[in-house]
Amino acid sequence: MTITDEGLLSGLTVLSLEQATVIPWLTYRLALDGARVIRIEDPARGDPNRFVGEDRLGERGMNSYFLPINAGKQAVTLNLAGARGRELLHQMIDRLKVDVFCTNQLPRNYAKLGIAYEDLRPVRPELIWLGVTGFGPESDEAAYDPVLQAKSGLMDLNGEAGGPPLATSVPFIDLGTAEHAYGQVMKALYKRAAGGGGSRLDISMFQSACSWLAVPLSLFLSFGVRMGRRGNTHEFFAPVSVYPAMDGYVYLAVGNDRQWRSLVELGPFAGLDRREYDTNAGRIRDVANLNIGIGRLTRAFGSAALVELLRGAGVPVAPVRDLAAVAADPLVRDHLLASRDPVTGTDLVLAPPPCPAAGPKSISFPPRLGEHNREIYGGDLGLDEDTLAALAAQHII
Repeated sequence: MTITDEGLLSGLTVLSLEQATVIPWLTYRLALDGARVIRIEDPARGDPNRFVGEDRLGERGMNSYFLPINAGKQAVTLNLAGARGRELLHQMIDRLKVDVFCTNQLPRNYAKLGIAYEDLRPVRPELIWLGVTGFGPESDEAAYDPVLQAKSGLMDLNGEAGGPPLATSVPFIDLGTAEHAYGQVMKALYKRAAGGGGSRLDISMFQSACSWLAVPLSLFLSFGVRMGRRGNTHEFFAPVSVYPAMDGYVYLAVGNDRQWRSLVELGPFAGLDRREYDTNAGRIRDVANLNIGIGRLTRAFGSAALVELLRGAGVPVAPVRDLAAVAADPLVRDHLLASRDPVTGTDLVLAPPPCPAAGPKSISFPPRLGEHNREIYGGDLGLDEDTLAALAAQHII
């Protein structure tokens, strides 16, 4: 049998009591790798993100914000507040031979919903159980990405010098925690394959966020150095910033003295060639005036001409592009994922997977609330139509 990267996790079943972003991004990543992902939602409420954004399909619970990171999944509804719902959960874990169970419920709900590791491990000892929380399994404090950006100190490092702290536009803590969780799941699968059995994985979004402070936190604890907000500039390298062009902006990042020498050897920038700027330390000392001087020069160029000039000299540079320009880049455009809604015919275009060369070209449309109840409860668990109707009438599914 030949094993390829595409669909490497086919045969793996992931059951996920998920909502919002952090776990849905993780399970989306697993779905891209070929895993069967089944998301569990409460039949009365569903994932709150289903109701965020525009209603482009003309139906409740399929709003635009929900769609991008829930493609490639199946969806069932299940009320875990009662014994019958928890019994169905156990049956799914057993009969579907679930490999990974994920949740981002608050820890206080683990026992109440019957989803604690101690409840599920006897059903399937090989199970890899993953719980993502804001501040660890002992805390029930709710956690949203911007709150964690504030509490972790990342927000304090982001923004203009002298200005207020600033959150990022992309939820990096949600996404970063999911990537850390992805790595832990891979390690747990490897451990199980090596005969180590199942695992319990607890991942704190706060601790995940703080791990990104590798340099700032270490410098503070070791040497008392406090890194602060510097806008688009860099704490330790110069010139590094966004500079104006005639038709937009470019980002210039000089990372060493050799690159600086290449810059000032270009005719338009020769006036910046001063002895005090020969070293990075000297440029850092006068970074404000240096950036003003560079900005005066870059304004004379169109962004494309400026990028061509600097790139030709080996100076790291990029245009500051909008989403339309990013989408047109061949590295993005040629690896976009397609997903078509079989109900409305709506085409959903998705960002390239992290490793597009090994990923799929298309993926199933994000599921409706409870879309796969009949397939999974009827087909996989063998429940008849009368039983399914009774479960629905009792609001169990």
